Amino acid sequence: MALLSNYLRINRKKSKLSQEEVAFLLGGTGESKSSRISRYENFSREPSLSVALAYAVIYGKPVQELFAGLYEQVGRNVARRAKILSQRKVNPDPKRHEVLTNLISKITA
Repeated sequence: MALLSNYLRINRKKSKLSQEEVAFLLGGTGESKSSRISRYENFSREPSLSVALAYAVIYGKPVQELFAGLYEQVGRNVARRAKILSQRKVNPDPKRHEVLTNLISKITA
């Protein structure tokens, strides 16, 4: 099953908060504050880390759950890079190998 990039709108609707109220909680000001929320909810803009963490506080859900699709995409990219690093013979340290192997297996599982 394909994951949505984020689950912000679903969680906002469940919480019965308006876009303006969420914008206020996030520290937004001005007339266009709810349009920023709309862009986040419609996947046309990715929030900063502090905004993503604020969403986690507001909805009481972990960031990786609120942004499940984005989290999965980032994880795949990290796993691909970990695989490349694991194939390099530069550093034979067993701990390094264990970390890279774990990254690869977590994402490909």
